[in-house]
Amino acid sequence: MTKFNVPAMKCGHCTAAIQKSVTEADPTALLEFDIPGRMVEIDSADDAATLLAAIKEAGFEATAA
Repeated sequence: MTKFNVPAMKCGHCTAAIQKSVTEADPTALLEFDIPGRMVEIDSADDAATLLAAIKEAGFEATAA
């Protein structure tokens, strides 16, 4: 599992965009969101850089937690 801080993630629309982008990169990825904590935890075969790029592709800045 890789954790990311996503400061601008505030709602279900945000999580849906991130989910869509990450699962396009890795269809088997599992995501867990903590909206109040602005965190996403991703279980994926992809490396952190690829996942971070997918989050950015969804329109969100993120950093590894």
